[in-house]
Amino acid sequence: MDFSIAKRSIFFFAILPTLLSAQYTDVINSNRPGRAVSAYAVGKGVVQTEVGLFYEQQDNVDLNSDSNIFGTDYALRYGLLFEQLEINLEGSFMKQNITYPDFGIEGKLTNFSRNRLGLKYLVYDPYKNPERNKPNLYSWRANNVFQWKNLIPAVSVYGGANFLFGDNPFYPGDPSLSYRGGVNTQSRLSPRVALISNIAYDRIGTDFPEWRYALSVTHAFRDPRWSIFVEGQGISGDRYSDVILRTGVARLINSDFQADFHLGSGFKNSPSRIFAVLGFSYRLDFHKDEVKAIDEQRAGQNGSIKKNANKRKSKKDRKKGKDDIDF
Repeated sequence: MDFSIAKRSIFFFAILPTLLSAQYTDVINSNRPGRAVSAYAVGKGVVQTEVGLFYEQQDNVDLNSDSNIFGTDYALRYGLLFEQLEINLEGSFMKQNITYPDFGIEGKLTNFSRNRLGLKYLVYDPYKNPERNKPNLYSWRANNVFQWKNLIPAVSVYGGANFLFGDNPFYPGDPSLSYRGGVNTQSRLSPRVALISNIAYDRIGTDFPEWRYALSVTHAFRDPRWSIFVEGQGISGDRYSDVILRTGVARLINSDFQADFHLGSGFKNSPSRIFAVLGFSYRLDFHKDEVKAIDEQRAGQNGSIKKNANKRKSKKDRKKGKDDIDF
């Protein structure tokens, strides 16, 4: 089957799901759609599930085989101990129906193509500095255009383990346990645009380790319930290598529920891939803000209090201060 037209359609379909600038947010923080992972955790006390149903068509020129695949992606995320830490279980379970027309052979492969448990920890958040986030009260443009400092990303690290159950046909000969380590970054380029990047070394401890990377750009519409994204994912290994492009849309139903849809395609012929995914994300929000006693709060966070700060200014000084404002 020739997927060239479909691939071009996917490539030019829209661009760029939710913009995040803090750990806990008032609305759901989902990694869906796509495979790129946010640098931020869901927030302490938040339990979140993310599920996708997918269909994929594969043709392998080298093996002269055709396949159709049905399956589900899943993720269970929990904000553990403190705001920066998250534990997550994620994976994919699929059924592949494969046909070899030259030999009249048909077969079925069923198992987990991905199943791992890991921890993600935010090590640096540029938006934690309150001085950096102060808006310019005199310029709308200054608050809404690109600024070079926006390229400075939030950074998190990930460590986890992959698990195989039984005789997995997708990873023949691999041990039941292998490891994965990675780094995730996230930049807010503007109030509506976010850039996420991931790099990971996967399946450590097997004969076929892989480098995986992803770059995703998301854009929120004027109606912030809607967002679109485009994502490139690369896989480099001795068993399998490819570049995969995804693009799609997400819709916030309410503060705890999101729906999404995306399309994707690979760029190889062994196998060629094209797929569609419908997904949902839902959270149970048990987050509670920590309250500090007044005697535990740090004084002078906004600078020391100047002598005579509460003294009423003279009429002349008030006029001078007003005239100094530059619009």
